[in-house]
Amino acid sequence: MPERLHLSGHDAPKRGHHKVYVGMAAGVGKTTRALNDLRDHLEAGEDVLIGLLETHSRAGTITAAAGLPAWPRQMVERGGASLGELDVAGLLERRPALVLIDELAHTNLPGSASVLAGREKRWQDVEALLAAGIDVLSTVNVQHLESLNDTVSRLTGIRVRERLPDHVLESADELVLVDVTPTDLRARLQAGKIYSPDKVDQSLSNFFTTQNLTALRELALRQIANVVEEEAPTGLPGVRERVMVAIAAEEMAARLIRRGGRLAERLDAELRVVSVRPAQMSSGAARFLDTYRALSTALGGSFTMLDDQGGVARTLVAYAREQHVTQIVVGESSRSRLEEFLRGNIIAFLLRETRNVDVYVISRD
Repeated sequence: MPERLHLSGHDAPKRGHHKVYVGMAAGVGKTTRALNDLRDHLEAGEDVLIGLLETHSRAGTITAAAGLPAWPRQMVERGGASLGELDVAGLLERRPALVLIDELAHTNLPGSASVLAGREKRWQDVEALLAAGIDVLSTVNVQHLESLNDTVSRLTGIRVRERLPDHVLESADELVLVDVTPTDLRARLQAGKIYSPDKVDQSLSNFFTTQNLTALRELALRQIANVVEEEAPTGLPGVRERVMVAIAAEEMAARLIRRGGRLAERLDAELRVVSVRPAQMSSGAARFLDTYRALSTALGGSFTMLDDQGGVARTLVAYAREQHVTQIVVGESSRSRLEEFLRGNIIAFLLRETRNVDVYVISRD
């Protein structure tokens, strides 16, 4: 029978907070990012659970989930096998403050409690939890959106069967774009971090081609920008998107500024270009920065030199927090692996230390 909540009007819970991690394809790190955020809430003393996690035997996902409390699945017999689905009734009774539910577009198994209750899709299970006042972290790839199905099929030649209504993302309280470059994602695939070795070659030549991933990445960027633009309140003082472009005195910076300018234009956002002042600056670097200052101004933005506050990454995070930045645009690191070991990975630090901020990493190619 469908689970029911017996609540009076005075006891009706406030709707839960829904945070969705969106990516262009499998393997970008959506679930790992969600697990890391869930761990942060746990360490802050909150009552959290993994409601349903699909690790796909990926070592990184398994490591990120280690030690986090998980709720048992509801087992369903199907074709002689016992398969696990989300136990909505159990979670409604347990009532954690926050629950992680992976793969929002999943279709529930026939015969499961969810289907018997009239919920054929996992996003409908999430809606039931949100209505009961439970906060939810969930994940989805952009190709599962209903409105993009024909476009994805045309671009990639693959028809996605499991689809998600656009209103699910549009009604979410937070959207987090988890982004990597096509080159990096293909490298993860080749290293066996996404699929088993027997599936790597086929995946690289079919869905995970550079052309497909580039198209899907652009769709993800546009979709997030469109949802944010449509849902952002207007007419309120201080409520506005702010795009921060972090540059160094190098040739790639012009492309980053232009990319940030296009993003700011789409979001009707403030464009802020920043660079961390080095201990010593050559005349060539100074000329570069003078050019980028003029380019930033020409695009309707501002240009600021930041005083070092304990390293480039810490300085950028401090500025983003002080200025309430909502989008950060950076380029792929030019540091060698040794330099990253000695001085740290700036992009990893930005992703770890920012909250409710979308970080766009632009390829150096």
